[in-house]
Amino acid sequence: MTTTGLDAAALLGRAGELADLLVDTVAGGASVGFLAPLDRTEALAWWEGRAAGVAAGHLAVWAALDGDRVTGTVTLAFPDKPNSRHRAELVKLMVRRDARGQGLGRRLLTTAEEAAAAADVTLLHLDTETDSPAERLYRTAGWTRAGIIPDYAADPSGVLRPTTLYYKHLSAR
Repeated sequence: MTTTGLDAAALLGRAGELADLLVDTVAGGASVGFLAPLDRTEALAWWEGRAAGVAAGHLAVWAALDGDRVTGTVTLAFPDKPNSRHRAELVKLMVRRDARGQGLGRRLLTTAEEAAAAADVTLLHLDTETDSPAERLYRTAGWTRAGIIPDYAADPSGVLRPTTLYYKHLSAR
C-alpha cells in the first residue's frame, strides 16, 4: 500500500477511481457531503471539479494505492486569506469499505498532517459526523474536540445529524 500526492493531471487521470471511492463511501453511510444513492456521474463531476483547486494550490490531494487501485484519499484545503495561511482544513478522508480496519485511515491522516507541517501549517481543523467511526480515529491521533453543532448536515439517508469540530496544533518544519 502506497500513498501518493496527486497533481491536477494525476487527479483527472484517476477521477474515475476516485468517483468509485466516493460512491462506495456514501453507500457505506459516511457523511461526506452527498446523499445516497450517489450517482457515479455526479461523483465523477465532483472530483473533476477539484482539479482547478489542486492546480491553483488551494487543495492538496493524496490517494492510497493498493497496487494500482485507489483505496483511499484525503484532502487539505488551504485558505486564501492572509490572516489564515497558518491553518488548513482536513476534508474528505475516505477509505473503501473493503480496505477498512488495516490502518489506512491513520496512514492518510498522518500523510496530510506531515505535509501540512512541511508547508508551515501550524493548525489543522475538521468536522465529522458526531458519533461516527471517524471520531475514534481523530481522538486517538491527538486531535482536540472543540464542540458540536446540532443538525449540521444530512447523512447519506437525508437525516440531519450533528457534527463535531476538531483541531490539531502542528509543529512547523
